[in-house]
Amino acid sequence: MKEPVLLGWSGGKDSALALHEIHKIGRYDITLLTTVTEGYKRISMHGVREELLQAQANSLNLPLEKVYIPKECSNEKYDRQMENVLKRYLSSGYKSMIFGDIFLQGIREYREKNLAKVGMKAIFPLWNKNTTELSSTFIQNNFKAIITCVDNTVLDESFAGRIYDEFFLDDLPDKADPCGENGEFHSFVFDGPIFNKPIKYTKGEIVLKNNRFYFCDLLLQ
Repeated sequence: MKEPVLLGWSGGKDSALALHEIHKIGRYDITLLTTVTEGYKRISMHGVREELLQAQANSLNLPLEKVYIPKECSNEKYDRQMENVLKRYLSSGYKSMIFGDIFLQGIREYREKNLAKVGMKAIFPLWNKNTTELSSTFIQNNFKAIITCVDNTVLDESFAGRIYDEFFLDDLPDKADPCGENGEFHSFVFDGPIFNKPIKYTKGEIVLKNNRFYFCDLLLQ
């Protein structure tokens, strides 16, 4: 009997790598959990359309819990909403949640604290791994991802909409983490060893939000 567990799914490469690592263990029954912004109907922070998120879950053959949060959601409201969802899963036998975080200690402590409030624990399969090695592992394992959002204080507009590959990594400035762990960029994974079939998409327009973030829109084919 496998242990039921939640996995914080952003649709991006780090959550995909975390899922890949957890699959190797083979002891968990996984449910994906993703926050979606109401009105926009997009993955929060990554800006990916909800239908693409659902296509990922379908290809992964995993259940998906979508937590809808309002635009301009306060931290307090977000925490309350997540706590209610976690309590519901706890009552169904879920005791843990998996995250793809790598080295941001403050984020780890925040997650552990919030889970502890409801009697759950956090699992970090990628924690403290070298991000240069992780980026190579992602590519060598034939994962495919496209960059959906870049922070223009670190990267220029030309990085939005690019495929995450060796050429992308070579072009990153020295101050940018190769996994984008500091928020330099976000991605959408559309193929890889954990998927039953690729997610087919077309690229839409690139738009600037809040004078800081360039988002590349993706449309499900």
